[in-house]
Amino acid sequence: MNHALAAEHSRRVSVPLVAAALLLLGALSLLGVVSARQAGLFIVGGLLGVSLYHASFGFTSAWRVFIRDRRGAGLRAQMIMLAVAVLLFFPALGQGTLWGHSVEGFVSPLSVSVLVGAFIFGIGMQMGGGCASGTLFTVGGGNARMLVTMLFFIIGSVIATQHLDWWFALPGLKPISLVNELGVLPAIVLNLLVFAGVYALTLWLERRRHGQEAASDRAPFSWQRLCDGPWPLIWGALALAVLNFATLALAGRPWGVTSAFALWGAKAFQGMGGDVTGWAFWQTPANAAALANPVWDDITSVMNVGVMLGALLAAGLAGKFAPNLRIPLRSLMAAVLGGLLLGYGARLAYGCNIGAYFSGIASGSLHGWLWVFAAFFGNAVGVRIRPFFFPAERVCAKA
Repeated sequence: MNHALAAEHSRRVSVPLVAAALLLLGALSLLGVVSARQAGLFIVGGLLGVSLYHASFGFTSAWRVFIRDRRGAGLRAQMIMLAVAVLLFFPALGQGTLWGHSVEGFVSPLSVSVLVGAFIFGIGMQMGGGCASGTLFTVGGGNARMLVTMLFFIIGSVIATQHLDWWFALPGLKPISLVNELGVLPAIVLNLLVFAGVYALTLWLERRRHGQEAASDRAPFSWQRLCDGPWPLIWGALALAVLNFATLALAGRPWGVTSAFALWGAKAFQGMGGDVTGWAFWQTPANAAALANPVWDDITSVMNVGVMLGALLAAGLAGKFAPNLRIPLRSLMAAVLGGLLLGYGARLAYGCNIGAYFSGIASGSLHGWLWVFAAFFGNAVGVRIRPFFFPAERVCAKA
């Protein structure tokens, strides 16, 4: 017993120290090799990882619990996150500058590819057990199964880039920015009304099913809880909104995740002797430059690594870093299938739950709302499929 306690204490101390050292070393390296901005974005990624892990801020689980059980706390937290983000983003995007630097949002077309891609991504969320941000922070927290999901997320992303010229040629509407079309104040009011409507609807449906909403975490603030967790959902919502705004200020555009997966996969494929340079996706100036340059020059890649290290730090501080390599076969199959769907769907839909949903809506893009509509139905299908891969959920549903 004493040996076990000593090993646990050693892990509790060593894991956060290693994570903090890697974050510091990474930031200093980026400061010297790339720029102060890139180092700052790496640290922002780390803070995002801490926030996601400590608040257990999962888009996938929040949608599943609402679809299956009509518990809406997670969705309401997302509405608060979006409301704060809109209040921060829209004035800056309307002006086009933030603290003297130009900024622009993620505003993408409304198209068939978005509907199909977001629907596929939604199914993948439930099969893979996570979304884009969820995959990153659970991998960083030591979840071995999510390593499988992330690997096939990357593979699916690369496969999609080979087909995107065909998908993007399907019918669609031009990108529409509510900020540009309506003006800053009307766009803010309209979005806040929608968020309030969704918030109220989830409360009504939850009370109708259960009589009252689940008790929320109202524990008082403490520095120990801030460092070690767990956080109330509202802390996570506020942190994610503010940190996305910090990303906008540093990078000139919002937080994204999945473009880096396509880039990592393409670089790995080329390293194995493949060639993606003939694919239309990799011939655009921005993507061609990302493929040719070192990966540490890529903003999204740097932030993704930061998210994983931040989650590792949070898991270590909470004493929860304990990787388990035992993955049931059906769960492994779901991780493979889910990862492929996540990667393929994200590229078709111009982003994921972060780049299209969170940052898209924060950018005033109507594409973000189309993504939510299609992804929600995809999640509903995924929830129906999940019990085949996770038999325990079938037992719970019957109970």
